[in-house]
Amino acid sequence: MPHLPLPDNEAERLARLHQLQLLDTPREAAFDQLTELAARLLEVPMALISLVDSERQWFKAGVGLDWCETARDIAFCAHAVAANEMLVVEDTHRDPRFADNPLVRGEPGLRFYAGVPLCLEPGVALGTLCLLDTRPRRLDPEGRRQLRMLGQQAEALLRLHLQHRLLSDQSQLSDHRLARYQAIIKGAAAGIVRIDAAGLIREVNDFALALLGYRREELIGRNVSVLMPERWARHHDDYIRHYMTGGEARVIGRGRRVEAQHKDGHPIPVHLAVGEVADPQHPQRREFIGILTDLSEIQQATRQMEKQQRLLSVLHKGLTDYQALMSGNRLWAFLQQALRELTGSDYSLIGEVLLVEQRPALKIHAITDLSWSEQSRRLMRQLQAGEMLLTNPDSMLGRVFARGETVLSNRMGEDPRRGGFPPGHPPLHNYLGVPILDNGQVIGMYAIANGEADYDENLVAWLEPFTSTCALLINLYRQLNEREEFTEQLRQARDQAERASRAKTEFLSSMSHELRTPLNAIMGFAQLLLSNGRAPLSERQQRQVDQIYKSGAHLLALINEVLDLARIEAGRINMSLEPIRLAEVAGEACDILAPMAGQAGIELSLELDGTATVLADYTRLKQVLINLVSNAIKYNRPGGRVWLGARREGEWLRVAVRDTGKGINPRYLDQLFQPFNRLGEENGAIEGTGVGLALTKSIVEQMQGRIGVDNLPGEGCEFWFCLPLAAPVLPAAVAEAPAGGRPAPGRRQRVLYVEDNPANQRLMKELFEDLGSFCLECVHSAELAFEVACASPPALILMDINLPGMDGVAAAGLLGRHPLTRRVPLVALSANAMPEDIRRARQAGFRDYLTKPLDIPRLLALLEQLAGEPGS
Repeated sequence: MPHLPLPDNEAERLARLHQLQLLDTPREAAFDQLTELAARLLEVPMALISLVDSERQWFKAGVGLDWCETARDIAFCAHAVAANEMLVVEDTHRDPRFADNPLVRGEPGLRFYAGVPLCLEPGVALGTLCLLDTRPRRLDPEGRRQLRMLGQQAEALLRLHLQHRLLSDQSQLSDHRLARYQAIIKGAAAGIVRIDAAGLIREVNDFALALLGYRREELIGRNVSVLMPERWARHHDDYIRHYMTGGEARVIGRGRRVEAQHKDGHPIPVHLAVGEVADPQHPQRREFIGILTDLSEIQQATRQMEKQQRLLSVLHKGLTDYQALMSGNRLWAFLQQALRELTGSDYSLIGEVLLVEQRPALKIHAITDLSWSEQSRRLMRQLQAGEMLLTNPDSMLGRVFARGETVLSNRMGEDPRRGGFPPGHPPLHNYLGVPILDNGQVIGMYAIANGEADYDENLVAWLEPFTSTCALLINLYRQLNEREEFTEQLRQARDQAERASRAKTEFLSSMSHELRTPLNAIMGFAQLLLSNGRAPLSERQQRQVDQIYKSGAHLLALINEVLDLARIEAGRINMSLEPIRLAEVAGEACDILAPMAGQAGIELSLELDGTATVLADYTRLKQVLINLVSNAIKYNRPGGRVWLGARREGEWLRVAVRDTGKGINPRYLDQLFQPFNRLGEENGAIEGTGVGLALTKSIVEQMQGRIGVDNLPGEGCEFWFCLPLAAPVLPAAVAEAPAGGRPAPGRRQRVLYVEDNPANQRLMKELFEDLGSFCLECVHSAELAFEVACASPPALILMDINLPGMDGVAAAGLLGRHPLTRRVPLVALSANAMPEDIRRARQAGFRDYLTKPLDIPRLLALLEQLAGEPGS
């Protein structure tokens, strides 16, 4: 049996067949009658209407054959469908396509077949109307024409079936849509109102009725404007007419927030969306459906959120602008006003709870003015200023601040807790008082009265952030007050310390001046006697004068140490920290102390790395080394040794001075660096004040270092200090000092000395008698010095600072401004040795500042420098 061909449009054909939905349906009289008519008209025993599926052919109707279907691959109809044309097989035994077909060789033993394709649309055959016989026969042209006509009738039945099915589906869909529409209208969670072109209500759902408060019969047939506020209702019909005549849509096709009007007249916020419903069959019939979404809850939530935002804004401002509000004394007034506005109340107050005689009292920080008379205004001012405290624990306020109760009353006139109000007091109809707690303790309260709505517990809960913020701010307020009190105490202590410091400075300055003035004469004349070449002293006199000078020098050293320590303690010592090679400074210190070590028979040795560099002040570092090495020499044993060395310890250089003395008594170690403490040596033979080590410690610490001692009683001790290491510095080139020129023999240069102390004048005259290049002229006041200098300008003016009448600083300014004297160099010679005195003198125009007791070599060097200057 040949292979069965398939149509080119097989997929489309099967889709249309299944769309028809006729396969496996019950038998129908119309189809059965058609097959019976075909069999009788063309005189055949069997006639069928078949539908060819993908794997079978199924018989919708038939006569003469009881089968329902056969396989497609043996179906004669499948060939007619594939060719899409009438198929006639007059004798199956003679046709090779069908000779071996099971339907031919077996039951029903077919010998004749004639079938015409059935199509709903051209080219798409779904099945056939076929004639069958068990004996061969011929089909003439008339028979073929009749078969085609019967096939067309079968196609008409197929189309009728399809249309009926479509109509049935459409009917079901319509019923479904209607049911769905009814469900939407009735069950929608939104109001739905249908109106006609005249604005009359034709339909309204249950939700809209409940939302607007109407019954259905009260709205049907009425104009929809009844549901609108008056400001919109009177224009509604104009809106519709405008739109119907082609105008712009304002609501239709758009959504917007509007207000609907309840039956009782109150507005309801809604979202309104209006859509137009057009009837294609009757274009003049235009209807509109409005959907109302209730926004009451959303509006309430929005208002609540806005209210919450206002509250948070108040709290944020109170916290972030706390300092600014407090500085302007506006914090509590700001919070009290905000509380009143947030709660819609007429009156409010905020207060702090204080303990007065162990009983709580309320101090009002801010309150709304409730005064109604002059007396009440005075009372209100006292409350607002905090001059009067509230103490009654049984009042409406007292229950809050004294007992910690939250007091709420919406019927103040009937509340038994309310006390009496004086005549004229503004009426209060509701009241809320809330305690402000901190760790369970009442630290304040706030109260509001005459709110627009009743107060309730929800309001108290909503105000909880405000309450907590007030607690925080009251604590901050208290801390600020405590800090201000502490700051005031500190200020008073600082002022007292500054007064004491000034008194100390003035005392030290005065002491320095009073001590240096007599020392100037003592040490000056001693130096003159020791250097007197015209009348040399005897050996005994030489020893006596030398002892006078040494004693004066010792006293001067003590004065300088005391002043140095005072300046360091007061923080008025200036240091210049720079990289310094330790070996260079230590060498200079040891050179200075070598004679002292030689007289005591002490071996002085240095073991230093020449490149070790520290960050220090050169002069102060040398002072530290001199103090430590001189102590090591003084407190050593005869024939002992002093060793000065250093080693690196990380980022530090550890400098040590070790001696071979008896060490320090361990019981004095904790007092080692205390000023004026000589550690049990007060009655010893070694001179000292006990200031040196305290001064050394202060200097080292100001140079960012630290100091200590390693003590071995009976064997000696090692004082050490650490300073930060610095980058090594290159050795400086040695420069030759310029040769100082002595004045040529002949004219002597004149020096004017301004001094009111006769002893100091005599000292200076004795000194200048041996200076052949200079002559001295003495005057006792600055005024006289100005006249003498203007009459005959000297080469140099030496001037004391503390003078009767005009002092030296004022005289320097006067001399510096006068054209005859402004070029004369000024040198101060004063017993005032404080840094402030020196700085003030240099600012006034003094070239140099010499302190008493006079350092004669320094004065001579200054005179030699002056003699060498051009024009001298």
